[in-house]
Amino acid sequence: MGTETIGSYLARLASRQPTPGGGAAAALHAAQGAALVAMVARYTTGPKYAEHEALVERTTKVADELSSEALRLADSDEQVFQAVIDAYRLPSDTGELKAAKTSAIQAALVQAAQTPAQLVKLAGAVVDLADGLADVANPNVISDVAAAADAARAAATTARVNIDINVVAIKDQAVRSLLKEQTDGIEEKVVAAADALVARVRERILQ
Repeated sequence: MGTETIGSYLARLASRQPTPGGGAAAALHAAQGAALVAMVARYTTGPKYAEHEALVERTTKVADELSSEALRLADSDEQVFQAVIDAYRLPSDTGELKAAKTSAIQAALVQAAQTPAQLVKLAGAVVDLADGLADVANPNVISDVAAAADAARAAATTARVNIDINVVAIKDQAVRSLLKEQTDGIEEKVVAAADALVARVRERILQ
């Protein structure tokens, strides 16, 4: 997806095909958020910001890495969701085939829930990175810190819905509980942190 044109991606997203879907869109929200943080960091350089050089360099590096990882998760989401679709298409003409199909579907659903779970955490990392840069960022691009936070917020909330839709179809209660433990509360924290950062930035702009 990283080498695809925006037009091509949007055409695929709008088509009557199951992939890409909301999961890939969520990952691209996160990638854009991270890229915006990197852009703000690159504008926060030079003699005027010399005392923050180490922070800015680290922020730039990590933001670039998060953006690349988000793109990887976009591709992963397409692949794992396609695996779910393929599992549902397996034959079930006999008892043995039906059991094998059920097993394949459940395994695919568990895998499909892992990618958005990773994405929620990545979105949180983007917000944290933006928050760490906000107080020292070049004021000419401070609005992009808020834009990054909002993009990461969208990634987290969209990924949460994708986790939910996969988890409710998983029959193994132990697996469902484990997935719930891995993700419960994280999305809410990302949303709260993003909202607080956006409010802070707006206050700074409007003061």
